[in-house]
Amino acid sequence: MSKKGKVLVAMSGGIDSTVTALMLHDEGYEVVGITMKTWDYSSSGGSKKETGCCNVDSFNDARQAAVEHGFAHYILDIREEFGGFVVENFVEEYLAGRTPNPCVLCNTHIKWRALLKRADALGCEFIATGHYAKIRQHDNGRFVISKAVDHTKDQSYVLWGLQQDLLRRTILPLGPYHKTDIRQMAHDYGYPELAKKAESYEICFVPDNDYRGFLKRRVDGLEERVAGGNFIDKTGKVLGKHKGYPFYTIGQRKGLDIAFGKPVFVTKIDPDNNTVVLGDEEDLDQNQMRVTRLNLIKYDQITPGMEATTKIRYKDAGSLSTLHPENGDMIVHFYDQAKGIAPGQSAVFYEGDDVLGGGNIQSGWNRPQ
Repeated sequence: MSKKGKVLVAMSGGIDSTVTALMLHDEGYEVVGITMKTWDYSSSGGSKKETGCCNVDSFNDARQAAVEHGFAHYILDIREEFGGFVVENFVEEYLAGRTPNPCVLCNTHIKWRALLKRADALGCEFIATGHYAKIRQHDNGRFVISKAVDHTKDQSYVLWGLQQDLLRRTILPLGPYHKTDIRQMAHDYGYPELAKKAESYEICFVPDNDYRGFLKRRVDGLEERVAGGNFIDKTGKVLGKHKGYPFYTIGQRKGLDIAFGKPVFVTKIDPDNNTVVLGDEEDLDQNQMRVTRLNLIKYDQITPGMEATTKIRYKDAGSLSTLHPENGDMIVHFYDQAKGIAPGQSAVFYEGDDVLGGGNIQSGWNRPQ
């Protein structure tokens, strides 16, 4: 029995999760590797071969690393629960005129819970992943997620939904390192091919990156149901016909197939009337939003008016704001305009590098002057 304890490591076959498992093994943990099969891409009818975490090569790469270093490895099939929750939510959100965050939903409701359940069955005290973020226990006793040292790889944004019972048992070894360090470690461990392995930034069940095609294949008769709607401006003037409101996202500029002699952007989506509002770039600016389905991390409650840096998308640098709890939701006041607030996306609140919490964006608007 290891003095460090027994840890279940999620291994996708990629560089980050493989190095995570080997680091913990070297540190003295009793490591058990597990690879989760979430999706059969062939069932979605896409044009691209399986890539990323759900193909046979990745399973074999993960198993090989475990065998070579003398620890157990299992494959966990979670396709049914993944498809019934994450994929269906993805479709429903687009049909509701919102832009979903499937990776956040998967982390929060599927992967971590599946890992914890299997960890308990295997007698593992901890679970670990190759995410770039850090976890520590705050002076108040709560477990806190904070940004990785490598801010270019930081993944704290997609972990805001993890609750305290999950965080207290989670180890994220890569948080203190830069990606270049991890590539060097892969070389040092004897896996130079991992350091060269391409990283996937696509949604795992849409590896051809064509979510519109995925929706069409997933929902029978979707094109016929939503075709013929109008592009309108903010005054309601009809500007032309669009291909169906689910095929557009807030802030979209390309692929509108409509010419104005200047750039125009999707500023609002109205599913009830099958209309898509177009406007200038400044029409995307808003300074207030409502966030629902909150999960608070650093503190168990937010003091009204507390200052925070709020991110409204993964690659967002964040904007200075104040937080105002209201009936279980959070009203966020931005000091300056935030561009492209998209209902359905995640909003994550930071105090310095620490995640205060997050939630789903319900709506954005401008405060009256």
